[in-house]
Amino acid sequence: MSAEAVGRHMPAVVTLDDVAAMNAADPNGHRYETGPEGVLSVAPLPDSEHAMIASRIFAWLIMAGWPAEQVLQAAGVRINGPTGSGGRIPDLSVWRKPPPRGVWSAVADVVLVVEIVSPGSEAMDAVTKVREYASAGIPRYWVVDRDGAQTVTLYELAGQGGYAERAKMPLAWLLQTSPTDHLD
Repeated sequence: MSAEAVGRHMPAVVTLDDVAAMNAADPNGHRYETGPEGVLSVAPLPDSEHAMIASRIFAWLIMAGWPAEQVLQAAGVRINGPTGSGGRIPDLSVWRKPPPRGVWSAVADVVLVVEIVSPGSEAMDAVTKVREYASAGIPRYWVVDRDGAQTVTLYELAGQGGYAERAKMPLAWLLQTSPTDHLD
């Protein structure tokens, strides 16, 4: 479909219901998200390296005792902002208790969100989502770079509604620790 065709059929204001419908209808598996300001973003289908990193972190958390219902892959979270609500779909999210069934869950019980950087998502993961997740009050945010070491940057919510970098380490090192070293 051409950009012109999409533009003719795109509503003037994209709601979270619209974004959910776009995610459900996309035959290529793109991930559609929107920030609280209403900016729509589209990410390509994750590749196999992305899936392996997500699986390793998921297995590490499960093996350490986190209930599977509280460690979710690609679950939507509602990000409220001063001008509206957006929806992000972190690669992994860890919850204090299982979220209610739905496409966009409130962030009140989110303990951690993890984003695995994909080609083209660097600025979104390192700037935009850092700001949005911190503003939403999510206590921890981890970014996994896809460099040779698969470097994980661990952010923790700090004073003025922003994150402070707590640590930076290769994924292999992180997986040798206990999740309780990093999560409440």
